[in-house]
Amino acid sequence: MVQFQTIEKPVGKGAQTRERILDIAETNVLQKGFAATSLDEIIFEAGLTKSGFFYHFRDKTELARALMLRFLDRDKALLDDIWARAEALSEDPLHSFLIALKLFADAMDDLPTIHPGCMVASVAYHEQQFDQGVRQLAREAILAWRIRIRAHLDRIVGHYETPADLDLDALADMLSAVTDGGIVLSKAMGQAELLGRQIRTMRVLVRTAFLGR
Repeated sequence: MVQFQTIEKPVGKGAQTRERILDIAETNVLQKGFAATSLDEIIFEAGLTKSGFFYHFRDKTELARALMLRFLDRDKALLDDIWARAEALSEDPLHSFLIALKLFADAMDDLPTIHPGCMVASVAYHEQQFDQGVRQLAREAILAWRIRIRAHLDRIVGHYETPADLDLDALADMLSAVTDGGIVLSKAMGQAELLGRQIRTMRVLVRTAFLGR
């Protein structure tokens, strides 16, 4: 089972400053990439001195790791909440899975602006800009989504007839592909609703695969 190492979160006076640094860094990395994001601009935007920044992060590599781990923590919390709500609404594994996809699509619809992007995708697109540890976190994040979704699919298979040629690992990976692809579509087209539409289309495909309609 994939288990991410977490960074100890600061408490007290420095916590808000650390989160502000991460917010600024994440926005810049998602907009223009890690290499094009300088520590000087982060420090300036955060209104810090260099020593103030280095109190929280030893270097840019440690900042990248903290960005990834925070992103993964939030990602896991979102999916945990969605699937818990879905399973509370239906004990049937297929129906709860379909509910979860709808809840996920609705959550993406509720974003105030076009989805800013995915840290995992940013690392995958620009692997050479990150160290091995951050690249490994990105790979483990994708694997964690596969394991999570595959576990739900396995429960569905136990209750419903499954097409012989259905690749369950590929179907599990589809949620990652649809989500990141939907983000790209939404950003390129300037249409926030495209991300939710992609997830809902996957929902139709899953329903059709197991119910034939």
